[in-house]
Amino acid sequence: MAKRDYYDILGVNKSASKDEIKKAYRKLALKYHPDKTKGDKSSEEKFKEASEAYHVLSDEKRKSNYDQFGHAAFESGGGQGFGNFDFGGSFSDIFEDFFGDDIFGSSRGSRRRSSNRGNDLRYDINIDLEDAYKGTSKKINYTTYKKCARCTGQGSEPGSKPATCGYCNGHGKVRSNQGFFTIQQTCPECSGYGEKINNPCNKCRGNGKIQHQESVSVKVPKGVDDGTRIRLSGKGEAGNKGGASGDLYLFISVNNHSIFKRSEENLFYELPITFSDAALGSTVEVPSIDGGKSKIKIPSGTQHGKQLRLKGKGMPLLRGNSFGDLYIKIVTEVPVSLTSKQKQLLEEFRKIESEKPNPLIKSFFDKAKKFWKKS
Repeated sequence: MAKRDYYDILGVNKSASKDEIKKAYRKLALKYHPDKTKGDKSSEEKFKEASEAYHVLSDEKRKSNYDQFGHAAFESGGGQGFGNFDFGGSFSDIFEDFFGDDIFGSSRGSRRRSSNRGNDLRYDINIDLEDAYKGTSKKINYTTYKKCARCTGQGSEPGSKPATCGYCNGHGKVRSNQGFFTIQQTCPECSGYGEKINNPCNKCRGNGKIQHQESVSVKVPKGVDDGTRIRLSGKGEAGNKGGASGDLYLFISVNNHSIFKRSEENLFYELPITFSDAALGSTVEVPSIDGGKSKIKIPSGTQHGKQLRLKGKGMPLLRGNSFGDLYIKIVTEVPVSLTSKQKQLLEEFRKIESEKPNPLIKSFFDKAKKFWKKS
């Protein structure tokens, strides 16, 4: 059976660029991949056909010979023949650019070892809002793994060296063939290191690290918020085989405050005032997060719910020199238990009010009367 034209197989013309050829092949490879077609023979043949076409057209020398001699260029004795296309031998080479050698294996025999870096650690710190405002220092104690001093983290007794792993021949990876695929995995015997310890260190028993109680002083900067993360480089677990240590991450949790509520760099609280202060106006001292006091003027006729702002009296911005604002919401407290004198004065005040109604109240009931008439 005559072979189809490679350009027709990929759906490109002879002037197609290398990227266009690669893109066309990728589309077909994903469509007819055996994992997707689940053993369909027709798709398997199309998959092999597309791979063969890409193998030829993706290489400038092979492409040039194909353009000059056609399929005869790859038949024994034809042109500058390359021999029959070996699908099995070049399959992983073709796919390396698309999927990497972790799936199909590296055709170059590269040795890939597991990362030797140690694990990162997490530590939660609770602080008060005042500490978040001015910054603070904390001393924390935690359990980690430190490099073994006896074997310097290598795991072998001093004077002895690890032996090459016989299972993977020192590559740290092993391969197995599954149909068309060559699956590359971390060696189960040496965990990807390519070496095995035959004479383990007496102190760490070959682990290269030992458990250790660590103590460290931490400076918590001003302006931190709930959920802020601080990284201490190299304060995590020691790495494997003498590798670099991981990092220690501190997660900040800011406790709720009895007065202030926080939203990013701004602070809020409710200020209760008397009915008479709201009506007549007043000047009162209010607390600020720095521990001091600020004077604010409450204008006469201040309504319940009015919000006042004290600029720059909020939280400091993290890594900055500016501050947020403090917002104070006025809460007018209506007296509950009145003395006879208070009742008498309020009754007199109500009589005077009826002579000159409050404009908001008058406006509301004027609208209500019109509504009632329509009902």
